[in-house]
Amino acid sequence: MMTLLMGCSDYNGIVDSSDFEAISIFVKNKVTFDNVQKIEKLTIILDNYRENIHLEYDMDSLDIELKDVLPGLYNITVQGRVTTTDNETFMLSGTLVNYPLVKNKEVIDMEVKKSRLGDLIFSQIYYAGTPRYYFRDQFYEVYNNANHTMYLDGLFFANLTPGTATNKLPQWPEEDGDKYCYAERVWKFPGSGTDYPLMPGESCIISQFAANHQLPQYNPDSPIDCSSSEFEFNMDNPKFPDQPAINMVHVFYNGLEELGRIPQYLTSVFGGAYVLFEVPQGETYDPVNNVELQTNNLASSRSTLYAKIPIDYVLDAVECGHNETKISAKRVPGLLDSGMTWVGNTYNKLGVARILTSRRPDSTPIFQDTNNSTEDFERGITPMFRRQGAKMPSWNHTLNK
Repeated sequence: MMTLLMGCSDYNGIVDSSDFEAISIFVKNKVTFDNVQKIEKLTIILDNYRENIHLEYDMDSLDIELKDVLPGLYNITVQGRVTTTDNETFMLSGTLVNYPLVKNKEVIDMEVKKSRLGDLIFSQIYYAGTPRYYFRDQFYEVYNNANHTMYLDGLFFANLTPGTATNKLPQWPEEDGDKYCYAERVWKFPGSGTDYPLMPGESCIISQFAANHQLPQYNPDSPIDCSSSEFEFNMDNPKFPDQPAINMVHVFYNGLEELGRIPQYLTSVFGGAYVLFEVPQGETYDPVNNVELQTNNLASSRSTLYAKIPIDYVLDAVECGHNETKISAKRVPGLLDSGMTWVGNTYNKLGVARILTSRRPDSTPIFQDTNNSTEDFERGITPMFRRQGAKMPSWNHTLNK
């Protein structure tokens, strides 16, 4: 089955021109691991953002011929699910960004790799801020999309570099290959192992500053009261006093554990790239003292250090940008997020939230997670905590007064 969406004016302009003829292409997908038992729900998606063309095909096998494709620059995404011989299920994905489709009957070889299914996911992100130029109300909602209890203790949160999507991409060490993503700043959830459980259907909020932003001393135009947040990124700024929310533990910035001189943890109001990750049992993650987990941007003369995050550690990743044209400036490896989401402007009081797919028997939501933020998120929503009936954890400070 094929799904087609395109802007009528763009489409008519193309087909009326004698300069364009539809082409056929062959896509051959190579699985990069051996222990495959079953592949299912395999689809291929072609997006030409300049011409507003979206093509989506179901695949019966790893190879497919696509006919009647209009030439242009496309993002090509293959996604599905794979069950391995040890009965584990993973996301399966492969991505080519800004690929020129111009040759008729071209054969395109794509590598598809496995990544972890999202049990803990970003369900909502509010980064754009409020008029006029107020950004202290940024927050991130983390949701348990699984059917079992998850523990936040010791998990990591990071924003990737570049902080703002740009076509001037960094250059990383060649020997790194595609094994890492690269963080500007890394934080960790506190706890000794079982202090902060999230039951299925519960979420936690991490706020830049966990205050009621609608108070007169902050910004009454803010859409959100963050005072019920479970966690906050406290930067020890006396102008913004510590709130009852639990402080996240700072891990890394420019090679150091110290917070640095920046007075707040501000991620880009144009949209950042964010990851949640977990260190496997028996391994340690210390990007301050382990220099093998640090690197410079080799394309820059600056000495700024960034933290390497093995992509195998990542539980969820979301790429946000100015708009759909910035997908060519991706910071998140396509294996983790083959798309991008956006709100179209800054300081517009709008955020992004995951699409609801179904509900549990207790009516808590199950959200879409295909590792493609273009498809997985509603855009331009008014932020509110715990959308769609997500629940507050029992250890939230407002329930224990």
